[in-house]
Amino acid sequence: MNEDQRSLLLSSSSRFPPPQGVKLSYGTAGFRADASILQSTVYRVGILAALRAVKTQSVIGLMITASHNKVSDNGIKVADPSGGMLSQDWEPFADTLANACDPQQLVQLITDFVENENITLDGAKSVEILVARDTRPSGESLLEAAKQGICSIIGAVALDMGILTTPTLHWMVRARNKGVKASEIDYFEQLSSSFRCLLELIPRGSDSRNDADKLVVDGANGVGGEKLEILKKMLNGLVIEVRNSGKEGGVLNEGVGADYVQKEKVVPCGFGSQDVGIRCASLDGDADRLVYFILPSKSSRKIELVDGDKILSLFAVFIKEQLSILNKKRNVNVNDGYQCCLGIVQTAYANGASTDYLKQLGLEVIFTPTGVKYLHEKAAQYDIGIYFEANGHGTILFSEQFLRWLEAKITELSDVAKGSEQHKAALRLLAVTELINQAVGDALSGVLLVEAILQHMGWSIEKWSKLYEDLPSRQLKVKVVDRTAVVTANAETVVVTPPGIQEAINAETAKYPRGRCFIRPSGTEDVIRVYAEASSENAADSLANSVAKLVDQKLGFDSY
Repeated sequence: MNEDQRSLLLSSSSRFPPPQGVKLSYGTAGFRADASILQSTVYRVGILAALRAVKTQSVIGLMITASHNKVSDNGIKVADPSGGMLSQDWEPFADTLANACDPQQLVQLITDFVENENITLDGAKSVEILVARDTRPSGESLLEAAKQGICSIIGAVALDMGILTTPTLHWMVRARNKGVKASEIDYFEQLSSSFRCLLELIPRGSDSRNDADKLVVDGANGVGGEKLEILKKMLNGLVIEVRNSGKEGGVLNEGVGADYVQKEKVVPCGFGSQDVGIRCASLDGDADRLVYFILPSKSSRKIELVDGDKILSLFAVFIKEQLSILNKKRNVNVNDGYQCCLGIVQTAYANGASTDYLKQLGLEVIFTPTGVKYLHEKAAQYDIGIYFEANGHGTILFSEQFLRWLEAKITELSDVAKGSEQHKAALRLLAVTELINQAVGDALSGVLLVEAILQHMGWSIEKWSKLYEDLPSRQLKVKVVDRTAVVTANAETVVVTPPGIQEAINAETAKYPRGRCFIRPSGTEDVIRVYAEASSENAADSLANSVAKLVDQKLGFDSY
């Protein structure tokens, strides 16, 4: 590191002293905390993003958001060149950088890191970092801190993209690194044109819904509602009413949003008896999660939830149907021997009924440890990988090999079987690859794909919801002395240590029809999380409580 670079870092970092007595850790959601203590951290992540851009010689993204957290919180996360999350091998550096106690230690950490990573900081080639924020009031000053961090690395340029949904920024980074147009309007145009294409390919007589049928969307009083108001004007064939767009004076994520709806299973603010039987959806604060719901009765706020597992199932049914049509032997033989590998990726928290349903369809279902990074990584190993968490975060990934094959197939079918069912199936799949955000889970692209598939199938939300009936489940947490004492395997479904616990869990689980139970250590606090499901609510509660008691006796404070 030359002297100019060193002195630039020393002078800029002195303006952002770290908060005393606070230790932050970079996880799946990046850094998150009360916004009042984040200036220093955000500045330093700006430095990290600039170093990442120099190392990869690619465009990098920085998103300032705390997603579904309360409005007084904020956070920052890095989008890698693929549009995905920051590479896991850079996370320890993010932690040490954020927690360096003074400018001298900070500069020494950076010096050592760039040497180990063979990063040349001479500014010879400029690099770009796209920076955006959600609608939180604290976002503006934090964005300035991020820009200061980026500009502390010679040759790094911060491009302020303004207020965006988190998935839009990830999409932009991916698009820029592929060399295609990547403004917000380009994103909206890609979504609307691929949605239009799917509607045009609906079989005649499929959609039994009438023109008055509408979708009502809860925007969580966040950026998603604001952007959906713009996007909906570009759509034909779908009537959307946006509530809780943030313009009505509501508070971000307070009694609204996908996280609230999924956990509480009640209607969000702004919804009530007038919405009985209407198809409703809820976005989270930065629009990377999506759930649907119906209000069955005027007499209660309780909803019938259509969660991420059901969205995954809908996508899987549709993709499988199109692949089946495409692979049918017709008068014209277009079966060239290529076998597309379709994989469904879930965590152990997916409802067992959804897993059973998907397996009954003949689909390959794989479990990973909890966390989007594990799901995404596994899904990328398939030609088509679909992953979702019950909370509504997920997407579909298509391999480059599959995309090349699909484009060649469309060209071939255009010549020999234009307008055939196979040709239409291929075009539908191509439209899905354009509509779905392959960088990250995206509520705006997800809601359009759900709507297109429901119209294609001619399904109401009630029919979709009844694909299978969720097994009752219960989640508990038990305070323990040391959470690291529990080590799991098989995607967190089996306890390896301490010995004897798994056998005891198995013995309890065997007492309940359709019983399933697992425990796993929390990633953030000294608690062990217990998940149990069974054929009835009483049974699920009883199983969860008995296993929680067992964990408390062996690892906790014996107070359960």
